[in-house]
Amino acid sequence: MDDGIFEEFKATGNMELRLDRQLSEKRLFPAINVDASSTRKEELLLPPEELALVIRLRRVLHALETGAALELLIDKLRSTKS
Repeated sequence: MDDGIFEEFKATGNMELRLDRQLSEKRLFPAINVDASSTRKEELLLPPEELALVIRLRRVLHALETGAALELLIDKLRSTKS
């Protein structure tokens, strides 16, 4: 029953955020599976040049193991000013 309700509401959402228990057990926070998480209709949210960068970033992260992808993303975010 819960799966049916989830699938029904899943299509109405704009974003899907997948948490990963293995990442949290490794004490990697936020424990987000970046490969399985996504936003619908990004082309409407981002200008074309930013969308191209997001797609490129996703391809790099997709090639990595889940934990390594999250660690790389966190390191890159830490190196920014904001």
